[in-house]
Amino acid sequence: MQLNINNTFTTELPSDPITENTRRQVFKATHSYVTPKVPTQPKLIHASKDMAEAIGLDENEIHSKAFLDLFSGSNVYPKTNPYAMAYAGHQFGNWAGQLGDGRAINLFEVSHNNKRWAIQLKGSGETPYSRQGDGYAVLRSSIREYLCSEAMYYLGVPTTRALSLMLSGDTVLRDMLYNGNADYEKGAIVSRLAPTFIRFGNFELFAARKDTENLKKLVDYTITYFYPELGAPSKETYINFFEAVANRTLDMIIHWQRVGFVHGVMNTDNMSILGLTIDYGPYGWLEDFNFGWTPNTTDRQNKRYRYGNQPNIGLWNLLQLANALYVLVDEAEPFETILNQYQTDFEIKSLDMMRSKLGLQIKDDTDAKLTLDLEACLLLTETDMTLFFRLLSNYKHGFAANGIKTVYDAFYTPEALKDEILDRWKVWFLSYDKRLKKEQLKDSERQELMRTVNPKYVLRNYMAQLAIDDANKGDYKLVDDLFQLLKNPYSEQPENEKWFAKRPDWARDKVGCSMLSCSS
Repeated sequence: MQLNINNTFTTELPSDPITENTRRQVFKATHSYVTPKVPTQPKLIHASKDMAEAIGLDENEIHSKAFLDLFSGSNVYPKTNPYAMAYAGHQFGNWAGQLGDGRAINLFEVSHNNKRWAIQLKGSGETPYSRQGDGYAVLRSSIREYLCSEAMYYLGVPTTRALSLMLSGDTVLRDMLYNGNADYEKGAIVSRLAPTFIRFGNFELFAARKDTENLKKLVDYTITYFYPELGAPSKETYINFFEAVANRTLDMIIHWQRVGFVHGVMNTDNMSILGLTIDYGPYGWLEDFNFGWTPNTTDRQNKRYRYGNQPNIGLWNLLQLANALYVLVDEAEPFETILNQYQTDFEIKSLDMMRSKLGLQIKDDTDAKLTLDLEACLLLTETDMTLFFRLLSNYKHGFAANGIKTVYDAFYTPEALKDEILDRWKVWFLSYDKRLKKEQLKDSERQELMRTVNPKYVLRNYMAQLAIDDANKGDYKLVDDLFQLLKNPYSEQPENEKWFAKRPDWARDKVGCSMLSCSS
């Protein structure tokens, strides 16, 4: 198995001089070298043919012993030195200090077809940044990350990717809900990929320690390899770099809002410098349309990371990044201008996103009110977001009286559609129908466009949990079924119609289906 290794992070940035794998504070370094723990009995559950090809492997090599050994952490690729990255972060709004890769170990960087991929193993043992953790991951969280990162890619959402999912053959002790009921679970390892795994927190670490020299090295490195269009490092380049990161972050979050994805733990150490969705922990998709929903049990009380607050948290996190970069620019005004523009752009892009979901191509002054009125209607009774917008793509102009019938199957309690609630829906459909008269597309053309932005299939928590339940029994068929289903989320796939349905009643309050913890 031959890979085109092209390491830059470890060759161009400062390493931790201490090579002993002990939990500690690491200074003046971007990374610490650490070897993955050899699993007892690794077994390949699933692998992505597309991502194997992306790094220069063919399908046959996926099933080789060399692949199993390398991406389980059993063997280290020749002439490479695995490492864990050092970073800090704000967690739930509070400064947490040094964090780092506590259960992720970076193997190497690969160049193939003019693309660069950093490859990590998640769940392959402790690192100097593991703090109180053991560095392992369990099967349930690994399945969720593996399936979701690929599902997000096919939804068109910027994301890290996944190469393989393996059992380690070891058991891992976890208190899933942090309620004192720890139990042993199957251990697993996910191999995940991104052009880089650098996060906001990497910069925060050096800034907090007033290590300007290494902060500048890291910023210059990031610009050189991942924002080369900005030119040679300079004060102006640093400002443009921050602006580019802000724009990518906003675009990512707009995509989250479009498909109803809630990250659940938007700490600054979970914010990619490339605007990629990273670290799939207690995430979830909206079942009922609810701005206040968060899937994270840790966030249950304050709901900091609720669906409706994600754009604001993106801005707050960017402010922390601006604070970290400030010393390189020594001017606050450029950062303030960019942060203010983020807020303006959010209003514009959010409305444009809603226009696309409603099939509106022409911009009209009434569109903001139309979308606000729709959101108010969606909140009147429990309404499945994915089903609603997908069914709305079947709406035919001129049939406002039948509008509610078009989306009827999206309501969890359709019997509530009466009296004032029904009247408000009728008013909205009349407004929507009137607005469609201003469009130039035929019904069929508009409907087709709507189906390209409103997915039919998303990875609902109960679907992932079903795959997890089967996998815990040694049956991995559903993992593959969902993997294949979610590669075409906008297609009709009539053979998979059973997944185009509201959350079943049994999943409403089931652990893993309604709320999740950070425990993995």
